[in-house]
Amino acid sequence: MLGVRSAVAVMFLAASTIGSASSSYVVPTTTLSAQTSNNTSAANNFSSQSNGNRAAGNVSKADIHSLLYVGATTKVYAHLMLWFGGSNHMNVGYSSTDAAQIKRQIDDMVSRGIDGVIIDWYGPNNAIDQATKLVMAEAENHPGFTFAIMVDQGAIEWDSCSGCTPQQALVNQLQYIENTYFSSPAYMTRQGKPVVTNFNVDLSYSVDWNAANAALSTHPVFLFQNNNGFTHTLSDGSYSWVMPTTTDFGMSYLSSFYGAGMAFPSQQVLGAAYKGFNDTLASWGSHRIMGQQCGQTWLQTFSEINSLYNSGKQLTDLQLVTWNDYEEGTEIESGIDSCLTLAPSVSGSTLQWNISGNENTVDHYTVYISSDGQNLMSLADLEPGLRSLNLCGFPIPNGSYQLLVQAVGKPTLANQISGAIKYNSACIATTPPPPTTATVTFAASPSTITILGGRTGSFTVTATSQSGTFDSPISLSCAGIPSNLSCSFSPAAITPGSGFATSTLTISTAAVTGSNLPERHNSIPIFAGFLLPFGIGGFALVSTPRRRKAQFFAVIAIVAIGMAGSSCGGGKAVSTQATPVAGSYAVTIHGNATSSQLSTIVNVTVQ
Repeated sequence: MLGVRSAVAVMFLAASTIGSASSSYVVPTTTLSAQTSNNTSAANNFSSQSNGNRAAGNVSKADIHSLLYVGATTKVYAHLMLWFGGSNHMNVGYSSTDAAQIKRQIDDMVSRGIDGVIIDWYGPNNAIDQATKLVMAEAENHPGFTFAIMVDQGAIEWDSCSGCTPQQALVNQLQYIENTYFSSPAYMTRQGKPVVTNFNVDLSYSVDWNAANAALSTHPVFLFQNNNGFTHTLSDGSYSWVMPTTTDFGMSYLSSFYGAGMAFPSQQVLGAAYKGFNDTLASWGSHRIMGQQCGQTWLQTFSEINSLYNSGKQLTDLQLVTWNDYEEGTEIESGIDSCLTLAPSVSGSTLQWNISGNENTVDHYTVYISSDGQNLMSLADLEPGLRSLNLCGFPIPNGSYQLLVQAVGKPTLANQISGAIKYNSACIATTPPPPTTATVTFAASPSTITILGGRTGSFTVTATSQSGTFDSPISLSCAGIPSNLSCSFSPAAITPGSGFATSTLTISTAAVTGSNLPERHNSIPIFAGFLLPFGIGGFALVSTPRRRKAQFFAVIAIVAIGMAGSSCGGGKAVSTQATPVAGSYAVTIHGNATSSQLSTIVNVTVQ
């Protein structure tokens, strides 16, 4: 939980003027420009589109894995299109064959926690293949980042092999992938085997996958599509996709897919997360639209996963559909619009803000303070649900400032920042502060001791001043102590002052002596002790008349008492001390002072 996390970089240093105090306190950690400018690999000149694609801007770089269930080991891959820059596709401001652009894209993916890419591939010896080689080279510069090939059905359709059948085209392309990409240390593998998937090959052509696999020296892991992909010939798993024609944003389709995958625990399940779909700007579009719902569609695809999987039942892999298909309106490269706005205000020393939009799109809020509205210092981070901040909780010198509030989005959602509002700080008192009321903590150590019968044990009781000087004596006492234990303090009162003071608490058990040993079955009864001085004849009293018995016993009692007294030495009384009883006891230690009533509990075990 974030709560309120102070991020102040420097402590207050007194200054001679308000202006110099303000400038000395605010040590910029970022700028307004940095928090609003494009921080993605989308082209800086990319503008918002009517199909819902957001203009290049500032998006959350929170780790994508944080949207998954706790303990997820799921690998997350972005589906990458490499056909931009050519005349047959939309102009998005960059070329996929630009090595610098490929580097920007992979750097951006890594910064969002993405583990690799799956490339929509259209066969060898074309611009897309050229860009794929650039991805391979760049992935190798990012340890742990991997890539895999998806053979698109268009690769079969436009294969360069003149007169080839679809089967021969598939074999040719798989052999090319094997020779060109499988050997890369960055190529995606499962159990040491390279991963290959495809898009609509079976939907468009009749091919023999077993024969294609037999033509390879390295036999890959094959992933197919949708629910029936798990039962496909040669299948090692299947992937799901965005289904724009559904009426529930694809949730029932995804639920069905995950359910099908769970029936094949040894296979790879490649789930899907997406923001929506809109092909109205695509030259091949058929007006298929799945709304983004201001980021809710994106979050729902993760919620569907989290409702079915957990740390004990893991989703193996997840594909983000897609990284940059601008034409079908599924790209997340430029971020996802949450439609959130903030309206901050200051009342006295309290900053608060209202929002318009869904707060479930917010990862956290960041409050910035500035001297000029451009150079910002992070003041605090607050979790969603907290929308106010006590500014006097920070050592802000008196003076004029500007405050801004940023809603940092959930992963890949847009960051939103408010306009600056003025704040005149007057929290620093101009007169000496009132004396601090002293406080004290009270504790004993150790917390538990064990004592044998007839022995003693001890605790150290400590009172520590927390603020100011605690000059009131603290009188110590015990409570809840059983009759077979006793306690004493040395000293009986302590005064911590501006530091600390201690006392030793001694716990004693009753001594185990002959006078208080438990009665044994072979002990001599007391009346026998009375009769013994008179020999065996004493038992003849059993037959004497009652009155004479009474007189006779009176005499015997006097004699017995005298014998008992002489045997105890000088007439000392017999001890009546309680026998220690084994067990565990909670003893409360009280500390009573004029303004404080303190207590702590220790445990004593008697054996």
